[in-house]
Amino acid sequence: MKILVCISKAPDTTAKISFKDSNTKFEEAGVQWIINPYDEWYALVKAIELKEQDTNTTIHLITVGESDCEPIIRKALALGGDEAIRINVDSNDSYYIAAQISEVAKNGNYDLVLTGKETIDYNSSSIGGMLAELLDMPYISLATRVEVEGNTAKVSREIDGGEETAEVKLPLVVSCQKGVAEQRIPNMRGIMAARTKPLKVSEPITVTALTSIVNFDLPPAKANVKLVAADNVAELARLLHEEAKVF
Repeated sequence: MKILVCISKAPDTTAKISFKDSNTKFEEAGVQWIINPYDEWYALVKAIELKEQDTNTTIHLITVGESDCEPIIRKALALGGDEAIRINVDSNDSYYIAAQISEVAKNGNYDLVLTGKETIDYNSSSIGGMLAELLDMPYISLATRVEVEGNTAKVSREIDGGEETAEVKLPLVVSCQKGVAEQRIPNMRGIMAARTKPLKVSEPITVTALTSIVNFDLPPAKANVKLVAADNVAELARLLHEEAKVF
């Protein structure tokens, strides 16, 4: 089985976010970059678990980004990817990114394409669905369990009041969320091996992006907290009536 795992670069969750050029661009200076957690903890680790069950499985990683993405890809290789592909272009348009990935995936004969459910920067949650359409493959989103036997995948996800399980013939695109796998950290052997694993650079195809960023806005600063004594119900009612805001 061949698995393609989509990897993206994201700011560390503790990074202080700011913008530049009249709030039209993200300020990258001083920001530590990580693998998008949904891609790393769930999509990639699920692929590794499937490989542990079937040692004939091959895991390819793919990202759309410039050379500053390579440390992120090397970490993913250290965790357990076999080789990586970097498409040499920077974009924040979901369709543009999906089109670039699909162009590579069409020629890769992949049985399973895994993505995280979303990225923690733009939270668009759209790459998986777009990829499935462009590759003409079935798509299951928000998976909490993925099992593969032969050429059939059994995929479960949460629904209101319960769980839904589907059986789908491969090839298939799946977006993964919490529950599908357990987080891992690379060991020294994996880190050393990652230095020599193939990392291919592919030039982008011509695609017209469908969206562009006009500007960014930071959320309003948090207001001061007002504490009310437990026995002062009248003051609490007054504050809720006169000062509390509903968003």
